[in-house]
Amino acid sequence: MKKNFILILSFVLLALGACSSDDEVAQPNAVAFASTSLNLSAETTPIEIKFASPTAAAGSLTLTYTETAVANGTDYSTTPAIAASKVIVPFEKNVSTVSFTFKKLKEAIEGEVKNVVFTISSVTINAVISENKSIQVNFNETASLGTALAPEVGGPFQQNQVYVDLSSGKMTSVLRTSWDLGFYSGADFKVVINTSVKMSAKQTTSTNIDEVQVEDETMLINQGSGIVAQVDDPSGDITKTAIATISSTDSENKVYVVNLGSNPGTAEPTVGAEGSATGTSRGWKKIRILRSGNDYKIQYADLAATTHQEVVITKNAAYNFTFFSLLDKKTVSVEPQKAQWDLNFTTFTNTTQGQTGLSPYHYADFVLSNLKGGALAYQVLTSEFAYDTFTLANVASAKFTADQRNIGPNWRGTSVAGPSGFPVSQFVLRTDRFYVVKDPAGNVYKLKFTGGANAEGKRGYPTFQYAILK
Repeated sequence: MKKNFILILSFVLLALGACSSDDEVAQPNAVAFASTSLNLSAETTPIEIKFASPTAAAGSLTLTYTETAVANGTDYSTTPAIAASKVIVPFEKNVSTVSFTFKKLKEAIEGEVKNVVFTISSVTINAVISENKSIQVNFNETASLGTALAPEVGGPFQQNQVYVDLSSGKMTSVLRTSWDLGFYSGADFKVVINTSVKMSAKQTTSTNIDEVQVEDETMLINQGSGIVAQVDDPSGDITKTAIATISSTDSENKVYVVNLGSNPGTAEPTVGAEGSATGTSRGWKKIRILRSGNDYKIQYADLAATTHQEVVITKNAAYNFTFFSLLDKKTVSVEPQKAQWDLNFTTFTNTTQGQTGLSPYHYADFVLSNLKGGALAYQVLTSEFAYDTFTLANVASAKFTADQRNIGPNWRGTSVAGPSGFPVSQFVLRTDRFYVVKDPAGNVYKLKFTGGANAEGKRGYPTFQYAILK
């Protein structure tokens, strides 16, 4: 995660470099804190300061500070030590990172707000102080003030799902092919399929899992083909899943034929295109799901099998779902706890309007909000509000609708007009919009995307920055 903080500094250097074409003039470096807030979890914590490029000479940084309900020498100390109301942090030549140490001498008790805000006031070498010039060091748990992040979805193949917790800045990455079914932990008995790999599920008339089933090509999801009723509702409505509610009456629970979708591609796509769904087939299974007290029981097998395997899946109230892999035949860890993530960077089976009605459609570069955990989002156009001046007073709570796609793919475009006038693949960052996100704890953030392709133009490299609204 540390490498993501350099993004803001890089933008500053690019702007400075554009101001002059004279190679003889030494361009200033840029310096900033690695993050804008930090919750202390240990007695001693290093606090990092980043340079955009290696330092041209040795020197020092001067930090000023503001205390809230704490005192230096009583509640905390620093190394180097505070002297004359300042911290002087030395650094060597040719370094990109420097740090000082914060030691917590007294813990905060529940309900106390104790913190120290450090601010870079000067630097002895030729350098500008960038956007993250201050950091708030919190003695107790509090929401992050914001930072810049780069979820590692995996480039054009986007083989990873990345769960982002804005309040901590933590990102959790999992292979999106690591799971197939999610068993809901709420009061209802609902099961979701993996929408990131183009899965589909078709109910049969049978209740016998050992009855032979056959593949059904109409279940295959391509761009604009497939059957909407065989995929989960893309809004995230848990009452509208491809697999019917699991009944307490066993005879009402039918066998389903499941197409496991496709793997990420392996052949490098053309620059600007994506290869997230161009890989080999993941195969077929048949499943039947029953209740087991307050838990689930899944029966599963290959389509032609006349015997099956059976596993009990336990509900866990700390999570939205318990996940199961039909291929690996085990439960797997996927999402963080339901109150500990806000956004999911993933590929996704959405729907699109075709000539004969709605059809499933696979999207890359998709961002979902944690609707079931209580996270919500909505879009703001810069023609209405500027990102930099947008405050909590500008938030329109009525726009937080119960749809996990409120960010979705809307932050980017995927083509431009080519020389002949026909569209050609190219990532396009939409800079005319940003997003408001409310996390499960009620913290509200503004968030804007800063990129989605690398320097070569390859997709699958999203970057964004965000700030808490107070």
